[in-house]
Amino acid sequence: MIELIKNTKIDFMGKKRYAFIFSGVMSALGIFALIQIGLGNANLGVDFAGGTAVQIKFSQTVALHDVRLALEESGLKDFDLQDLPTENKILVRVKKQEEKLGGASEVITQVLTQRFADKKPVIDSTTEIGPKVGSRLRQDSLWAVCMATLGILIYVAARFQIRFGIGATIATFHDVFAVLGIFYLLNKEINLILVTALLTLAGYSLTDTVVVFDRVRENLKRYLREPIDVVVNRSINEVLSRTIVTSLTVFLSALALFLFGGEVIHDFALAMLLGVAVGTYSSVFVASPVVILLGKNKQPLSSKKN
Repeated sequence: MIELIKNTKIDFMGKKRYAFIFSGVMSALGIFALIQIGLGNANLGVDFAGGTAVQIKFSQTVALHDVRLALEESGLKDFDLQDLPTENKILVRVKKQEEKLGGASEVITQVLTQRFADKKPVIDSTTEIGPKVGSRLRQDSLWAVCMATLGILIYVAARFQIRFGIGATIATFHDVFAVLGIFYLLNKEINLILVTALLTLAGYSLTDTVVVFDRVRENLKRYLREPIDVVVNRSINEVLSRTIVTSLTVFLSALALFLFGGEVIHDFALAMLLGVAVGTYSSVFVASPVVILLGKNKQPLSSKKN
């Protein structure tokens, strides 16, 4: 609808060698981070590391922010909070590392009883989250990402050709590894919220990639005698304005969540910000070059309909 950039002739594919080097480094970092997560050497959240879950019931509604401040002032650091406002309950989940400092549930009870005495806090339940549960969640999360990526391969291969499916799959893995690697470098907590963000980014990356591939397919039929590098460059330039508008819209939405959404979704919003940037980059500099490498000596796409 809005053409921010018109009639560009940028040689994107002329820079694919440098893009491959950069993408290789980012992917290697992500694979290293994945190995460290599997070994338990990363900053794992309660879901993956195990710990204690304490549910507290209050006589009146308590602000989640006030509870967080009270626990942080007591010296408790690695914990997650979940609000159950309809029942005036708050769930506090503490990591194993923090629990080893001694009596995490006792500390929580004492702090909240002193700070919110007028709201009569009572321990509703205490549950142990064992290492086996955390290990199972890590495996299930990995399977979820792999199955989503396999679905992308099948979908794009059926809609276009297998080389397009391979390109989209490699780009998706690249996006997941890149964001995961950056989170590991920043020592951000690896939890189920991040897994949710990664699956969301996989869908966004696919959408952006399919837009580029649609135009590539059209132009491959239209410009039969042009080299595939030229056709791909032309296609990317033609959809560049659309790509920028879409990415900028999603980026601004994620930025609003990052700045004003609160601490609970802070890391999710950060993953979305990184993912939008990486996903837009990979649609141009990862997925498209892979299609070129796999299709150098192949015939153009057939005229089959979607």
